Amino acid sequence: MTDTYPYMVSNNKMGPIFEKIKTAGRPLKFTNEFLKTIGFTSSNDRAIIPLLRRLGFITDDGTPTASYDKLKDSTQNKHVIAERMKDLYSDLYTVNENIHSASDEEIKGAISRITGKDAKLVNYYFATFKALASLAKFDGAPVVKKEKEKQEQPIEQSAFNPGVDSQVKPKTDFHYNIQIHLPATTDISVYNAIFKSLKDNLII
Repeated sequence: MTDTYPYMVSNNKMGPIFEKIKTAGRPLKFTNEFLKTIGFTSSNDRAIIPLLRRLGFITDDGTPTASYDKLKDSTQNKHVIAERMKDLYSDLYTVNENIHSASDEEIKGAISRITGKDAKLVNYYFATFKALASLAKFDGAPVVKKEKEKQEQPIEQSAFNPGVDSQVKPKTDFHYNIQIHLPATTDISVYNAIFKSLKDNLII
């Protein structure tokens, strides 16, 4: 059996509260006092706090999370509710990955089997699940289409690359290293003769 699911008795307030979250300032802590400041004073409204906590919109001490911030974005709020629902109700989505689209009887049956609770609590869980699902969008987050950038890679061409211009001849440099071993002698005329021969025959 899974841990019991959070629920609200007055689920008709869920939509207005989420709508107010979208327009109200981001609180340091989401508390009963904050609920009152945004116009929800009934004791039944307070059940939204444990629900938001279990959904991951606020931490244990009431601090808003990054997912809470997405609730304030009209392009993301429905998708983030769907995302957090799939996490909270992961056992239900294991039974049916599209459990939010299933019949009421199938959803209740799955909740009953997973929680092992009586019919009254199952109905509470079911009503809250359905209320959340009505605020969610399950077809995936919006995709921002971007034109695919083509990155041209430089083509390295060599003298053997058939793509090289036939009129362009590769530059070829030849280098010669000549070592001369001079004989050990004290006769300077020997050295003069060697260097004269180098000048006449090798140096261009």
